[in-house]
Amino acid sequence: MPEEILEPDLPIVDPHHHLWDLRPMMPSFPEPRHDFIEALVDASYYTFDALQADTHSGHNIVATVFMECGAFYDAARDDAMKTVGEVEFVNGVAAQGASGLYGEYRPCAGIVGHADLTLGDAVKPVIEALLAAGNGRFKGIRHSGAWDEDPTVLGPPFHAPQDLYGADDFRKGFAAYAEFGLTFDAWVLEPQLPDVIALARAFPDQQIILDHCGTPLNIASYRGKLDEHYDRWQRNLRELAQCENVSVKLGGLAMAFCGMPENGPAAGIGSEALAAMWRPYIETCIEAFGPQRAMFESNYPVDRWGASYPVLWNAFKRLAAGASTDEKRALFAATAARTYDIEHILPS
Repeated sequence: MPEEILEPDLPIVDPHHHLWDLRPMMPSFPEPRHDFIEALVDASYYTFDALQADTHSGHNIVATVFMECGAFYDAARDDAMKTVGEVEFVNGVAAQGASGLYGEYRPCAGIVGHADLTLGDAVKPVIEALLAAGNGRFKGIRHSGAWDEDPTVLGPPFHAPQDLYGADDFRKGFAAYAEFGLTFDAWVLEPQLPDVIALARAFPDQQIILDHCGTPLNIASYRGKLDEHYDRWQRNLRELAQCENVSVKLGGLAMAFCGMPENGPAAGIGSEALAAMWRPYIETCIEAFGPQRAMFESNYPVDRWGASYPVLWNAFKRLAAGASTDEKRALFAATAARTYDIEHILPS
């Protein structure tokens, strides 16, 4: 039974979604094919039409920010430059939206791409090429550091090297990247939050965005241990919030990694139940970072595992029900727009 859309006029900037076509890759994903891969089977094709359908499903999505996902790399370029193809593709989608044919809605108004920071100083020409490809929409990169000693937590395709954010070659590349004044999205798993704390302290002038509330884990060897690890998550999250150069994305909890809910994809659980599951994490993040450094995100289509797009945003609105008008504006749109330098798209 579809839910009634809560606060349908509230402007939303969705600061984290993907676009991809994983269908050619699905047969070759290595074993073990854990829950996350099975979730991707249901969302293996997600481009402009699918995004359009979700963002026009009842909530007032005024703009979005694309997040890198290894899609549509340019096979004709060398390994370092292949990632430019993703930004070129997404910039085309953004141009579709900017045409005005779809109203005032601006998909991919900001683009976050990828560059390999372990290149050190050699990353600079890659960043310059990404900036050119984005035509003013390129806002930063994500270089994921997600790793766990249990290889079944992430599955074979998704492991970053252990201790990536502390490695000398990465730090050299990070220093080179910091010269551009762009954003950096960090994706790590909950036990790795100290890695982001150390990085943020080492580069206090670099804007860093922590993805997915720091990715609490309820999968593989972590299943059933959310309560056991909550205090550690909360302690590290609050310590990270002391770094003024860090913001947090409020979402990702419907991923199979987080297991809130455990069953998916599209578990069919209502927004009220989802809000109750997510409340300890979302409220702690908002309390620690404040609305000016916190932003709700869809993480779609990955979070399709636990919630449809309309239900996801209904859950967020339930979690923000006690916030003031200004706080809601920040959490749902203004913080994301300021962070990714797309404030011009916000309604006055």
